[in-house]
Amino acid sequence: MPEEKAGLREQLDAPLQVQHAGREFHTGGWHGQPVVLALSRIGKVAAATTAAVLIERFGAQRIVFTGVAGGLHHDVKVGDTVVGSAFLQHDMDASPLFPRYEVPLYGRTRFSADAALSALLLTAARAVSTGAGGLLDAHTRAQFQLDDMRVHSGLIVSGDRFVSGAGEALALRQALPDALAVEMEAAAVAQVCHDYGVPFAAVRNISDRADDTAHVDFPAYLSQVAGRQAQALIAAFLQALSK
Repeated sequence: MPEEKAGLREQLDAPLQVQHAGREFHTGGWHGQPVVLALSRIGKVAAATTAAVLIERFGAQRIVFTGVAGGLHHDVKVGDTVVGSAFLQHDMDASPLFPRYEVPLYGRTRFSADAALSALLLTAARAVSTGAGGLLDAHTRAQFQLDDMRVHSGLIVSGDRFVSGAGEALALRQALPDALAVEMEAAAVAQVCHDYGVPFAAVRNISDRADDTAHVDFPAYLSQVAGRQAQALIAAFLQALSK
């Protein structure tokens, strides 16, 4: 989302904006690493296009995705962080030709995250979560009821639908009991990176519970919580990557 991208863009050294495929890409350096920053856009097709451009046009050798998601698992609360270990398209259903969730002609339902990148993201996320008291003031924590913000690792599911109903969230939990979070892009980017052999990892901040019980000022959450966490997390991740 633009609110998240702004804080990240401000950290780039010698930034250069490039227009390509109807998108803005920002190149530059950060903690000694050459980086390209872009909005994925919303939905699987848009995100897949962005990922392909990063690889084909900019020669990205690793892709890391950050953003917000809805919490599915009962242990995942608003304010928590989920680092994906695997990604699945929950709206993929080519049955009876292929089993439900299986991507046709791939023989798989899930695409795994790169283990090394994910381990670095987990370390960075835990460091940021531990220091959240300094990152988020007491008013912000109280406003969004952010207590005991935890870090999880597991399955993230994606689909071209914003899941915001209790019934739909329950159906997803029943069908995919190990799914931790639901969003609209990561599984598509994971498939593109699989095709190109590019290491991929994703981290999501939980902005809601993917049901109709959430009462979150979403723009405020993006700027005051998710954006700050993304900036701190990616900074810590790049520092670790540079060692």
